Amino acid sequence: MTENRITIEQGKRSGQPCVRGLRITVRDVLGWMAAGMTIEQILSDYPELEPADFPAIFDYAARVGRGPLCEVPHA
Repeated sequence: MTENRITIEQGKRSGQPCVRGLRITVRDVLGWMAAGMTIEQILSDYPELEPADFPAIFDYAARVGRGPLCEVPHA
């Protein structure tokens, strides 16, 4: 699922993972959701996205999030 919907291309959005080769990154979508947008609002604002893109975005983020944890230094 994710392999077909999440793409990484040199020169497009600095090589960040994008949705289906669009100039919309996984980070963009997650940022909009973190800011309070719903999937329906995002689909309305970005009609080039498809409902099936969201499970792929979540799956990709979950797999990346399984990477090694690092401590954040406290000030």
